This record gives sequence, C-alpha cells and structure tokens, in this order.
Amino acid sequence: MRAKLILLIFVCTAAALIFPSIPGSDSLKSVFRLTDEPQEVIVRGMSGSALTINISFGDEEIEQLIRELKAPYPLLLLDMDWADRFPEIVEMIKKRNIPTGLLGHAGLEYEQNTPLLIGQLEKYEKLFGAKPLWFRTSDEFFPHSLRNALWDTEVNALGSTVRWSKGEPPPVLEGEIISIPHFREERITLADLTKLNETRQYKSLEDVLFNMSIKTKKIPE
Repeated sequence: MRAKLILLIFVCTAAALIFPSIPGSDSLKSVFRLTDEPQEVIVRGMSGSALTINISFGDEEIEQLIRELKAPYPLLLLDMDWADRFPEIVEMIKKRNIPTGLLGHAGLEYEQNTPLLIGQLEKYEKLFGAKPLWFRTSDEFFPHSLRNALWDTEVNALGSTVRWSKGEPPPVLEGEIISIPHFREERITLADLTKLNETRQYKSLEDVLFNMSIKTKKIPE
C-alpha cells in the first residue's frame, strides 16, 4: 500500500511538471521555479516557437491586437503603470484567458532596488490573483541583485532568443522565444506582426519549454 502511495505521488508530481496548464486555469502553479540557480535567465526551449509581446504603451492598438489574437496565445508581458491606466483592457485579457507575465523597467533601475520589484509584483498579484510566473525587464538586462530577488520570490527571469520589431522576419530557430515590443518609442504594427506570424507555427511558451528541457543563459557576477 505504501509503495502504491509513493508511486501515485511520483506520477502526480511528474505530470504537474511536464504537462502545460489547462486553458482557462492558472499556470502550472501560481509560481514555479524553472532554473537551478539564480544566475540563469530562460532564453530558449527545445521545440517549436513561442511569441511574447512586451506592452507598456497603447490603448486602441492593443485592444485591436487582443481581439485578433488566436490560440495558442502569445505571452503578454504587461507593464504595471500601463495596466493601471487601462484596467478595461486588462479585464479583456483576463476574460480571454490570455497568459500574462510582468514587464519591468530597464534592468539598471533594479540595481540594489528590491522594493521596486516587490511593488510591481504586488500590483500584478492584485490584478491577477497570483504572482506572475514570468518576469522580464524592458531591455532584458538582469542585474545580479535582481536575479537574486526573483529567485527569492520564486518568479522566473525570462529573456528571449530573438528580439524583433521590423524588417524581414528572422529565420526560424527550434525552441525560439520571440520578443516583440509595444513601447512608446518602439512598437510593432499589426501588419508586421501578421508578416511574422506567416513564417512560423506557434506553441504556447509552456509547450516550447516543457517539451523536453529548457536552455538558459548564465549571467556572470
């Protein structure tokens, strides 16, 4: 009997780690640490392509973007100052069950400034009912102190394989995580996004990462 119980616990744990979340539910867990140490930033999976969109600006353009998104949805990294200004768009994102993460400021702003991160995490949790699984700085620079703070709060540092905003779409890389911007000073058009979408078949970020394993970038001290 005891052996069967141990086997059942093992199987349930393995299933929770391997299989992506059910649409309409939270992520695999409210939080889940994917790396073995705080010096690592997730930059690539092993299979397929995942799209991520950084959002810190816009209203009508973002509304149109959200209306036109189709499953498997991209991961939307949301700036909390933007979310405060447009709560109705946040509600639209939640209603459609589009996965989200937290978009921070430029990496240097977090140097020895853990309260900045904690405040943003609290705002996100108030909006979505749980801490984010994913965090990305707007420039994908993760200082040492920020990586340690993310590790302590069990939030994953998410970089990207490719950052793209204009020109010809990049070649397809297996396991790629594509980052596209929607900032005040740099943002993609729907026409450019359509052009990018025509070049590859997307999977959810979880499918890209959990298919086999993930690749990380170890950042030196």
